[in-house]
Amino acid sequence: MLWLKDRGIISLANSVLNSDDLDETVAHLLVATRNDGYAQGYSECSKHVVNALKVNWDTSRSATHGADNEAALAAAKTQFNTLQLPVMDLVTVVLQSEDFVTQLREVFPDREDDDDDDDDEDLE
Repeated sequence: MLWLKDRGIISLANSVLNSDDLDETVAHLLVATRNDGYAQGYSECSKHVVNALKVNWDTSRSATHGADNEAALAAAKTQFNTLQLPVMDLVTVVLQSEDFVTQLREVFPDREDDDDDDDDEDLE
């Protein structure tokens, strides 16, 4: 249990935080959020121009014209909220075992121990 406290939880957290799937999903969410914010800002600005100048403002040249940014943002949020990381699936299975700490040590081997073993081999 000491290994779990000192290294296991850190290894699990690093696996999640360094996941390519998480990086891609967060990047997609950031882009969708930015695009939706830009579209809403442009729409709001256009309304002010129309009201202030009493003209019909042509928004057809806007980069956001015709794009359903709200739907794209909703889809990105859903993708993030339902993200399944393979490492978490593996940990869920391992935690059902009676000797889950030993199995977790196999999933997340100590890098320091591996380095020590390499050093021992170099001495031979």
